[in-house]
Amino acid sequence: MTYDFDLFVIGAGSGGIATARRAAEYGAKVGIAEFDRLGGTCVNRGCVPKKLMVYASHFPELFSDAEGYGWSAVQSSLDWEKMITTVNNEVNRLNGIYQRMLDNSKVEVLEGYGKFVDAHTIVVGERQVTADKVLIAVGGQPTKPNILGIEHAITSDDMFHLKQQPQRIVILGGGYIGSEFACIMNGLGTEVTQITRSDMILRGFDDDLRNEIQQGMTNHGIKILNKVQLIAIEKDAEGIKLTVRKDEETEETIVVDAVSLAALGRKPNTQNLGLENTKVKLHDGAIVVDKYSCTEEENIYAVGDCTKTINLTPVAINEGRAFADTVFGGKSRTMSYENVPTAIFTTPEAATVGLTEAEAREKYGDAVKIYRSRFRPMYYTLAGKEEKTMMKLVVDQNTDKVLGAHMVGTNAAEIIQGIAIAIKMGATKANFDATVGIHPSSAEEFVTMR
Repeated sequence: MTYDFDLFVIGAGSGGIATARRAAEYGAKVGIAEFDRLGGTCVNRGCVPKKLMVYASHFPELFSDAEGYGWSAVQSSLDWEKMITTVNNEVNRLNGIYQRMLDNSKVEVLEGYGKFVDAHTIVVGERQVTADKVLIAVGGQPTKPNILGIEHAITSDDMFHLKQQPQRIVILGGGYIGSEFACIMNGLGTEVTQITRSDMILRGFDDDLRNEIQQGMTNHGIKILNKVQLIAIEKDAEGIKLTVRKDEETEETIVVDAVSLAALGRKPNTQNLGLENTKVKLHDGAIVVDKYSCTEEENIYAVGDCTKTINLTPVAINEGRAFADTVFGGKSRTMSYENVPTAIFTTPEAATVGLTEAEAREKYGDAVKIYRSRFRPMYYTLAGKEEKTMMKLVVDQNTDKVLGAHMVGTNAAEIIQGIAIAIKMGATKANFDATVGIHPSSAEEFVTMR
């Protein structure tokens, strides 16, 4: 049978675009559907604009630190509208780059929602196309719990379009998105309260890392309420009132002037895709795939946040390229989910790769040995601040293999990226010890721990 496309991609986020371009390099005729701006969550509503706001939030501390080095005091104020406009202009610039990349790769872009008519037929707006292979890369979206008045809370998608800076904000949720925005807004001068049901923020990360970040955030002035349940949200003339329950008997009301941010998780964007017209299976709303990203329908594949794999942009990109290499390039390979590094752009920053201490002890028991260092980096000595950096190695004593590395502190992401290569290659603690440290640097602590 002759098809309109060799590959048709539904969703032009990072994973979808990377896959489309890689398949096109192999000579495939490729089409891609997108109803929104190119680049998906990462470029438009996530990694890129959020990291730019992280940078903006750090300047007040830098101004203050400079005084310890002999610079005169800086009196500066934030122009919120200018910052938001500049951030979104950069996003628009990236949208244009993605369009040019797809044009140069001769990938045809169809504007609109893609929906299956059958396994090989997709309708996009008024147009119907056929394809030999179809890739679903529709990503995810923020969730809102069924709480009274939840319509008065915004999501992370809305943070980049606030017209005015809120003076007080409540962050609902203790995951990395909520924690990052809590630090961003605090750094920009907003009074921040963060609410989480857990006993500590960042569930799922190493406990030492979680404790260090929460303590650091508290030291920077963020009010974190743990073990708190949100009961209701109400909007009135005073602003937004949030009623929370600390225990079975005690309720408290928190008032903010304009905004509460619901950062309570994300869910796969798998609604209204017409999957019922295919054999594609879902589990908890996510598309079920095998190690080759193939669904129950042999010609339909899925990558990224719409599946149950690790929800990170580089993972989606790697999954998509592995699919394209295998199906169109004749180079069979799969995505490895072992030792995937990740960062948390809080203040203080954190990054991690490999097993947490709890995961390692569950798997290796008493063979696990922990190496830990906590110190004040040289940068803060003249600034007169007690900012701390924490580094941690998780080691299997039976093999001397480093199972995990965790860091909280300045430039954690940049440092752990290099450490991740060593751990991916199976480095031992002896390999770390045999490496000469760069002095003076914080990173050298990873090769001097005893």
